[in-house]
Amino acid sequence: MCNMPSEMSEAHGETANGNFYKPHFVCRILKAGRAVVNTEWSTSYDVTHVITTNTSKDKGEKCRIPHYSVSYVAKHLFGHVCSELNWSCNLESFNEAESGEMAIDAAAFTDSMDVTDDLSQKELEEMLKEYITRMEQRKKMLLTVPEFYSYYTPNLPVQFPAVDFSNVQSLVECAFFPQALEEILGSLQPGVMPPAPLLQQLMHHALHGDAKPLYLSMFITVLHSILRNNPTWGSPGHTKYFLQILQCPECKGGLWSLLETSVRVCLASEPTCHSLPSPPSTELFRLHCNLQEFFLRLFQLELHAASSGWSPGSSRASVLYSTFWNMWEKSTLTSRAVQQLSKLLIKTVLLAFNSTQEWRLGMSVTLQETLYVVVEFWAQEHSPVNGSLVEKGFKDLAEHIAILCQDLPCDMLKEVIPALRSARLRMFTADAIYRNICCSRGLILSSEPLCLLKIVSTYLRALGILCDREPVQTLKGQTDRIEMNQPSTSCAAHVPGSEAVKDSAGGSDSGRETVPRGYHRVNAAGETLLHRACKRNQVETLLRILSVPGTDVNIKDHAGWTPLHEACNHGSTECVKALLQHCPSLQLGSQVQGVSPLHDALLNQHTHIAKMLLRRGGSPLLKLCDNQGQTPLDLVSSEALRDELLRCAEEGDKALDAPCSEVRDLPFIESCSWVLSCLFLSYLQERHIPTYKSPLTPLHLSPTVCCTLIHLRPDELASTWGDSRAVTLAEDLRTVLSLEQYGSQMSPALRCCHGDQTRLFVQLLDDLQAEGAALITGRSDFDYF
Repeated sequence: MCNMPSEMSEAHGETANGNFYKPHFVCRILKAGRAVVNTEWSTSYDVTHVITTNTSKDKGEKCRIPHYSVSYVAKHLFGHVCSELNWSCNLESFNEAESGEMAIDAAAFTDSMDVTDDLSQKELEEMLKEYITRMEQRKKMLLTVPEFYSYYTPNLPVQFPAVDFSNVQSLVECAFFPQALEEILGSLQPGVMPPAPLLQQLMHHALHGDAKPLYLSMFITVLHSILRNNPTWGSPGHTKYFLQILQCPECKGGLWSLLETSVRVCLASEPTCHSLPSPPSTELFRLHCNLQEFFLRLFQLELHAASSGWSPGSSRASVLYSTFWNMWEKSTLTSRAVQQLSKLLIKTVLLAFNSTQEWRLGMSVTLQETLYVVVEFWAQEHSPVNGSLVEKGFKDLAEHIAILCQDLPCDMLKEVIPALRSARLRMFTADAIYRNICCSRGLILSSEPLCLLKIVSTYLRALGILCDREPVQTLKGQTDRIEMNQPSTSCAAHVPGSEAVKDSAGGSDSGRETVPRGYHRVNAAGETLLHRACKRNQVETLLRILSVPGTDVNIKDHAGWTPLHEACNHGSTECVKALLQHCPSLQLGSQVQGVSPLHDALLNQHTHIAKMLLRRGGSPLLKLCDNQGQTPLDLVSSEALRDELLRCAEEGDKALDAPCSEVRDLPFIESCSWVLSCLFLSYLQERHIPTYKSPLTPLHLSPTVCCTLIHLRPDELASTWGDSRAVTLAEDLRTVLSLEQYGSQMSPALRCCHGDQTRLFVQLLDDLQAEGAALITGRSDFDYF
C-alpha cells in the first residue's frame, strides 16, 4: 500500500497521545487526503501509518507498522521548497501552547531574505488594504453632520395636508411682508411647501427693499424651517422646489448665480448680476452672510446623506450637484462654478486677512467649508466608479488654484493654502505651487506621480539647489519684479519672493530711456521683440531688453515658443550664452508638442548650443521626450557625439549637486520651505501614513512587518498586487523606514539655515526619520494606530 497521504484512500493513519502527534492541523491535512485518522489504538482498523514525535519503540513498532515524523508530511506537501525555507521552528516539538510564540519565530526568517515569499506579500497586501479601508471609513465619517441631520429629518406623514396660502399672497400684495412671513411660519409642517413664486417675492423684498432686521432674520428662519420639514436628499421633487426658490428673483440664473451674487455683494468691489442697493447696509451684509450659511447647511446635509449610504449616481438628483455641474461637466471637478467658487474664496481670504470685522471672517470660513463640501461631494460620487478620474479632477483644480495664487506674496499665500479644508486638494495645490516655483527658477523636475519618495528626494534636492540661487536681478541690479505687458504663460515672475508688478507708463524718465524701441510690439505670430532678437542673434538688443525691469524671458508666442526655443532653433549662440548667463529663471525644459530647446538645437545640428544647455541643466534635459517619444539622444546618430553630450550632462549634474553652504536668498527659501512643509504634512494626512503625529491607527508596524516592507521590490508590486492604493502605501512606508539615506543627502545650507520655516521642515523630516528607525528596532511608542 502506498504510504503517501494524498493516496491513502484505503489507509488508516493513527496518532497517539504522548507518543503520537495530535495537533488539529495534521489531522485536517490527513483527512484532506481522504485518510481515516484515529487518535487511539484500534483493532477494528488496519493501521498503515503512524505519525509520531517519539522515536522510542512502542506498540506500533512491535506490529512492524512504519512510523513517520511530522516533517515527513511537510516534505511531501512542499517538496524541495520545504528544505529551502530553513525554518527555525521544530515541527517535531510543536504543541498548541507554544503556537503563538513559534509563529513569531517562524516569521523571523524574513530578516535574512531579500525577497519575501508570496504568502507573506499577500498577507501584507491584505493588511494594508484593510487598513486603508478602515481609514477611509473614518475619513468618510468626518464628512457627516449627525447633529444637524437628525434635526433636519422629519417624520413625513402618509398623506400631506393641504394648506391654503391665498391669505399670505394677499398680505404680500398689500406689502405686509413681516405678517406674511409669520403666516408661513405658522403653516409649515412636514410635507408643506409654500408656493415658489410667493417665496421669490419675499426674497426680492429682502434683497432690494428697506427691510427691517427682524424681517431679514424671519426670512432666513423660514428657509431653515422649509428645509427641516422638506429635506432634499432622496426626494427629486423637493430638490426641484429648492432650485426654484433659491435663485435671484430678477435674473433667474439658478442657485449658483444667487450664491455668487451674494458673495460679490459682500466683496463690495465685485460686479453683480444686476444692480443692488449701494452701498449695502450692515443688515444687508448680515443677510447675505446668513444666506451663505444656509446654502452651506443644505450642502452639508446632502453630503451627509451621500456619505451615509446613497448608491452611486443617486446623489446627482441633489441641489448641490445641480448647482455646480451641468450635464456637460459631470465628469470634471473643475466646472465653471467650482472655478469661480475657488476664485471667490481666495478673494475673500485676502479681504479678511487684514480685517477685524467679524462678518468678513465668518464669510471666509463659510466659503472654505463650502468648497470643502463641494469637492468631497464630487469625490464621493465618482470614487466608487473611477478613482483615477477623481485624482485627475483634484489635480486639475489644484493647478487652477495655483495659477490664481501666482501673484500672491508669501504672507498671503500662507493664508490661502490652509484655507483649503480638503487635505487632498491642499496636497495637490501645494505640489502645483512648488513645481511652479522650481520651474520659475529653471529647475526641471521629474514627472512621476506624487509620492513620499518624490518629496524627500526630488523636491528636497531641488530645495538644496535653490539655496545656491541669487535673488532674481536684472542687468541693472534691480529686483526682477515686473513682467512684460504681454500675455504670458510663464510663471517666472509669479512666485513667492518675486511677485510681478505691472510696468506703468508713469515711471521715471530714465526708466523709459532704457526701454528699446518696439519693446511692447507683438506681431501676428505673438512674437515679442525678445523673440525677434533671439532669432536674429542680436545680442546687444537682447541685453538691452534684459536690462528692463521685469522682462519675462520665458514669454511665449501664440504657438508656445519661447525666446530660448528661437535662439536654439536658429543657432543664435551668443543669445543663448547671454540668456544662460543673465537669466537664472530661464526655463530650459519648456516644451511645445514635446519639443524642448535641446531638441531644437540637435534637430538643427547646433551641437555647441546643446552642450551649453546640458552644462547648465544636466541630465534631466536628456530625459525629456517629444510627442514621438524621442529623447534628445535619439536624434543623435554619432556615438562619439552621444558620449560627448553625456559628459556635458555629467558636468551639469556635478554643478547642480555641488554642496551649498549658505542660503543666498533667505526669504525665497523660507517661502519654498513653508510650501514643502504644507505638502509634506498634507501628504501624510491624506495617504494615511502612520507617524508620531497620529497615535490612533489600526496598523501594527512590528519589526517583522517593517523588515518585510524594506525588502519589497517596488517595481514588482504594481504587477503582483491588485490594489494600487496598497502599492502606494507600501512604497511610502518603505520610504519612511529608509528615510535616513535621503536625509543624509540634504544640502548643508538647509541644515545651517536659521529661517523658522526651513528649520521646521528639516525638523519634520528628522522626526519622521527617527520614527522609522524606531519602528525597525521595535522601540516606537506609536506603532499602533
